[in-house]
Amino acid sequence: MKKIFNTIIRFNILTLLVLTSCWSAPSAESNSLTVLASTSVLANIAQNVAGDRVQVDSLLPVGADPHAYQPVPSDITKIADSNLLILNGLEYEHFIESVLENAGGEKVVIEATSGLTPHEDNDHADEAESAEGHEHEAGNPHMWLDPNLVIIYVENIRDGLIQIDPDGKDVYGKNAEAYINQLKELDAWIVEQVNQIPAERKLLVTNHEALNYFAEHYGFEVVGTILPSASTNSQASAQQMAQLIDEIKTSGVPAIFLSDVENATLAEQIASETDVKIVNDLHLESLTDGAPAETYLDMMRHNVNLIVEALK
Repeated sequence: MKKIFNTIIRFNILTLLVLTSCWSAPSAESNSLTVLASTSVLANIAQNVAGDRVQVDSLLPVGADPHAYQPVPSDITKIADSNLLILNGLEYEHFIESVLENAGGEKVVIEATSGLTPHEDNDHADEAESAEGHEHEAGNPHMWLDPNLVIIYVENIRDGLIQIDPDGKDVYGKNAEAYINQLKELDAWIVEQVNQIPAERKLLVTNHEALNYFAEHYGFEVVGTILPSASTNSQASAQQMAQLIDEIKTSGVPAIFLSDVENATLAEQIASETDVKIVNDLHLESLTDGAPAETYLDMMRHNVNLIVEALK
């Protein structure tokens, strides 16, 4: 009986040792930190910095147009539960102020565009000129469409992650460096692609002022936009439409570029009067579930391929 009892004790000790060797304290990868980005584009960029250490979620669903987005009650809960909220800034998240007030709680909020100097938003500039004493500090928010500017996004996101998770500093630093190298490779690839376009055909007409940073860096001229603003919520007057038609005819613009979420009605009217084609499958504000814009890098390659094909 004593022999059997000793055998049982030895078995239980061995079992405990095996179980102990298989268990370890919860790692940073499984911690309770919650990181939320406003858009799927920002979430993907941030996830590359966070790596496997923290999961980054997107507040807006894939396919949503941030310019027209209206918050839902669950957004308040998501923001309230987050430790870090990553915004683009420059009033891109037009709805966020009231949501933040209702969400309450303590969280770190960073703007990915912090430290960058934006282009002026023409629509808001007109408002500022017409309102005495009115100052408008925002500008064109679409900086992510120039991957060189996304390097600053990455650095700001890295610093935000370190602020809420100091123990992950080395991980976030290495991930940020690796992703910045990918952004530089993307930039070099884009230069190669757009160099296929004759200089006189590097002309862009878009629905709204989304590709201005892209155009500035890669040597395109933005002949005009259908909506005279950096937002899809603005409206074009008949006079502005007539002026754009004249500019297209004069310049010889070959195509009008729209994102997949933009209304093509006005573009179709302009195309019928100018005999230009419409390219309406760019992805500018959101990623896609799967191809062609599953990641930020994929999105940029997809857009560049469409632009080059239409203009070369």
